[in-house]
Amino acid sequence: MMDTAPKIKKVTFEKSFIDYSQISQISARDKAYVDEEPALREFYKYQPDFANFKDVIQDKKNANINRKLLASVLLEQYQTFNISAKTKINIDKLLEQNTYSVITAHQPSLFTGPSYFIYKICSVINLSQRLNSDLSNNYVVPVFITGGEDHDFEEISTAQVFGKKLVWENSTGGSVGKLNNDSLGPVLEELKELLGDRPIAQDIYSTIHTAFTKHRSYGQGMRYLVNELFGSYGLIVLDMSDKRLKEAFIPIIEKEIFERKSVDFVQETVARLEKAGFSNQAYPREINLFYLGDGYRERIVFEDSIYKVNNQNISFTEDEIREEIHKSPERFSPNVVLRPVYQEYIMPNLAYVGGGGELAYWMERQSQFEYYGINFPMLIRRNSVLIIDKGNQKKLNKLSISLENLLEEEHIMVAAFLKKHSENEFTLETQKEAISTTYDEIVSAVEKVDKSLVATVKAERAKHIKSLENLEGRLKKAEKNKHDTGISQLKSIKAKLFPANNLQERKENFLTFYTRYGQSYIEYLVEHLDPFQKGLMVIKEE
Repeated sequence: MMDTAPKIKKVTFEKSFIDYSQISQISARDKAYVDEEPALREFYKYQPDFANFKDVIQDKKNANINRKLLASVLLEQYQTFNISAKTKINIDKLLEQNTYSVITAHQPSLFTGPSYFIYKICSVINLSQRLNSDLSNNYVVPVFITGGEDHDFEEISTAQVFGKKLVWENSTGGSVGKLNNDSLGPVLEELKELLGDRPIAQDIYSTIHTAFTKHRSYGQGMRYLVNELFGSYGLIVLDMSDKRLKEAFIPIIEKEIFERKSVDFVQETVARLEKAGFSNQAYPREINLFYLGDGYRERIVFEDSIYKVNNQNISFTEDEIREEIHKSPERFSPNVVLRPVYQEYIMPNLAYVGGGGELAYWMERQSQFEYYGINFPMLIRRNSVLIIDKGNQKKLNKLSISLENLLEEEHIMVAAFLKKHSENEFTLETQKEAISTTYDEIVSAVEKVDKSLVATVKAERAKHIKSLENLEGRLKKAEKNKHDTGISQLKSIKAKLFPANNLQERKENFLTFYTRYGQSYIEYLVEHLDPFQKGLMVIKEE
């Protein structure tokens, strides 16, 4: 797609950063990790610093990774896609002992879902490029893992484009990656109409349409789409539901089912995190595996010496489930607690790049990794991004409002605007202070004559102050009415840049920006999203 995409006028951008401490939408734990607060230090192995990759490589090189199996599975998964020369080289490189990966992952959300889906991938590509230009005698490939085994359809079924919410209606269950694409027809048509008929919009829609009409399963369609967007950068897209990868994971599956120790390690870590002032992110189970079947993905529970599949008439004795693990390992699906272990067991991985919420649940896992004898990777907080188009930037300039003002609560933002634009003083604080001082003098004089009158004087003061406050409120309202247009514009800009008072990246889909900037959008992100650069990256169209 990228080689034949319609050309649009080259767009230039300017970037700046806002410290996360100024952003209320970023969680306290997220900020604590980025700021490297000592309270969190015991919960991860490597300080997130570029210089520490040599230590990670030294530890990871001792892992027994089945590289031949990994490369074979990847090449087979790419048989139905146009594999780029760079991606083919990177897959072949995985056969070499000095090649490693840096990974990010996400559920296959509708049309990629919120735009941070794209930012995660761009961050991991940027990181791999930087590592390859700096590390000697080692090579690093960028990998994106699709979480296609997840079964929470509601979490992946929506996308917001140009502020409009698109919803995929589907009545079937089971792993989202295995869902049939037939039911996507109506939402694909809705997307087509929404994107319009500009060449760049038609081109990206054609790619999306091909992804989900020429591939039977949703997971295949999503891998095709990501490959079309990022294959030219050498990104490897991996589906870990492959039976052969699960076969390699059998030793861990058996330990998880028969020894059931993950829950103890994670709960103990969660208790320490809570003592340090941080709440838990995920809830470990006695067995952190689901059982996959046609149209369902249900928890495995251990009751009365029998292994049962929740909400299904399926049960196993110990010998039977051991036989099932070896016969059909693909049916055993790690949950959020075991998934990182599976990933790091299979991959020659150095670092995981993710959002604050993801890193929070990784930090509950370190002792679990030690128990399984798997190296704990470096955890790197992905870049957060805010994109401001030329139109909104002009409006902000005209209103003389900074981006920092938009980060404030609405009433504080409006007050700052009025303070800058008001020609009249609408606060009566000076007058209220003067009256209070006068009444204080009256109270002192009255006390000397008749103390019983003091309460009456104080009541009069309260009434007088209250009258001034009412007048002040009317003055403010009158002043606001004079600036209704500007305030409405200000609120409209905030709603676009911080939809539902949330970060733009958590709501708007990448298509909102791609259809405006084309491939320049992807190119700029890959070049500039350095995950070691802290803060919200603000990208302004020049």
